[in-house]
Amino acid sequence: MSVEIVSLAERPELESSADVLTDLWPRFMLHDPMAALYFARRRDHAQHAFVALEGGQVVGRAYSVPFAMGWLLRRHGLPPDGWDGVVQWAWLDHLAGRSPTHVSALEIMVAPSHRGTGLALRLVETMKDAARGIGARELVAPVRPSRKHEEPHTPMADYAARTREDGLPADPWLRLHVRAGGRIERVCPTAMTITGTLAQWRSWTGLPFDRSGMVVVAGALAPVHVDVEQDHAVYVEANVWVVHPL
Repeated sequence: MSVEIVSLAERPELESSADVLTDLWPRFMLHDPMAALYFARRRDHAQHAFVALEGGQVVGRAYSVPFAMGWLLRRHGLPPDGWDGVVQWAWLDHLAGRSPTHVSALEIMVAPSHRGTGLALRLVETMKDAARGIGARELVAPVRPSRKHEEPHTPMADYAARTREDGLPADPWLRLHVRAGGRIERVCPTAMTITGTLAQWRSWTGLPFDRSGMVVVAGALAPVHVDVEQDHAVYVEANVWVVHPL
């Protein structure tokens, strides 16, 4: 069967069906407060939210949001808080009724059965087409490198700078974006910040969290900062800004 990609503007009833892919994320990743802000109102940007279907089953999804940049807004460049920052900008722009100048990808998720089939690239191109449709200058993406979790102690800047002999990024997900016409702009060092009590982190990860210090968590791109005395842990994830000129 062929895979069909539709927007939630075309098929709003697929919004809940697309949530089946959420289970592919590590559980702690579901507790970024900015994620709640986006998903609670993703229908406001339904023309920039896409679902991939095969035989009626959801096999992929891609979410993006329009936002504005410019000197008058004091937005002189892409935000260092990456994913979190652009979700906040998009929300404020929506409330203020501002005309967008850019679109930011937020997520591309492909079911394991369809990885390596070219579907991820199709979803990137679909988001770019939608961004062109509103006259955006660029599609940007705070990219979460797909193999960085294997090296949580490596600084993101060092990891993102690695290339293969052909000059393309060593990381597969960064490489896909570059092959799709994107350029690596810079690291966004505080792209996601997830906080919680030690009890919450224990429930999210199954780890004891009984010592202060740095704790490596499966699926995390960097260690989690644990403070037993203050009863909290903080995860700060760096991503990589990639810019796709339109």
